[in-house]
Amino acid sequence: MPFPTPTQFLGGGKVKVFHVDLPTYDDALSPRLANSATPSAKAMVCMIDRPEAKNAVDRETAIALHSAFVSCANDSNLRVAILTGSNGTFCAGADLKFISQSSLMSDQGVQEAKSNLLDSNMDAVAPMGITRLAMNKPVIAAVDGFAVAGGMELALWADLRVASSDSAFGILCRLRGVPLIDGGTARLPALVGGSRAADLALTGRLVNATEAHSIGLVN
Repeated sequence: MPFPTPTQFLGGGKVKVFHVDLPTYDDALSPRLANSATPSAKAMVCMIDRPEAKNAVDRETAIALHSAFVSCANDSNLRVAILTGSNGTFCAGADLKFISQSSLMSDQGVQEAKSNLLDSNMDAVAPMGITRLAMNKPVIAAVDGFAVAGGMELALWADLRVASSDSAFGILCRLRGVPLIDGGTARLPALVGGSRAADLALTGRLVNATEAHSIGLVN
């Protein structure tokens, strides 16, 4: 199904937001849910759109993601949020090239560039944008292609994960000595168990969609 025209372009177009109408439905087993979707009920689809960087998240993208999901939480017409990526990649993690450039700047330059390095005062806008948010609505990660490093953090943050057959998950940042920094080390074992989580964290290996489903990482 083609996407409608974006409702918003955030972060200079790095994040696109779509509001998609939800159909009404009747559930015979749950009468309280009959005709549960009003004509104004919508889903928010939030798409990371940085194909040139494999949808890696720089600070501008992080701020845009945070803004989109805070707006969703405060909009009573939006009932569910879907996070996805463009052009066959979910998210390759934090933009290491941007972080590297920021690390070479003066302190003032870093502040002006708004690096997405982990900050000591735990800013509400996380390095990946939304992984410190507690949402009041269900969030679905729609994964196509790679969800690795910080991209896997985003998938773990969601309430549900659905994935295409060619998707792959992995804590590839561990191969470079970079840890999961925003809840992934708690969320991953909660989903797949401590032993499997240790396997993925210590080896940094990729998990395909079939294995991800079999271990409970994907719904």
